[in-house]
Amino acid sequence: QVQLIESGGGLVQAGDSLRLSCVVSGYMFSRYGMAWYRQAPGKEREFVAAVAWTGDRTEYADSVKGRFTISRDNAKNTVLLQMNSLKSEDTAVYYCGASLEAPAQALRIMHTIVYWGQGTQVTVSS
Repeated sequence: QVQLIESGGGLVQAGDSLRLSCVVSGYMFSRYGMAWYRQAPGKEREFVAAVAWTGDRTEYADSVKGRFTISRDNAKNTVLLQMNSLKSEDTAVYYCGASLEAPAQALRIMHTIVYWGQGTQVTVSS
């Protein structure tokens, strides 16, 4: 059974950094495109960042470009999201998602995601 488990969330102040991790088990991780989404209270889930299954392409939402970095470590079945210069508007539950052999651009579309983690809360105080 496929499992995605996020960690690394927490309460920080504006301007701080956090690194989220998503550990995946149950399938050939290297064949899956991976993405991060987030959902703030009262809002729809939105795309944050993605890395292609080949590892050679990344995509970012305009709101996080230049501040967040997504990366993957196939040896550890892990995808990371380094978040710098955090803002109050980054407050949300962050979800890790996966889709077989998905290119990064396709992962911008939420319906492309087949597997989801349970989410990790990020709260940024101003």
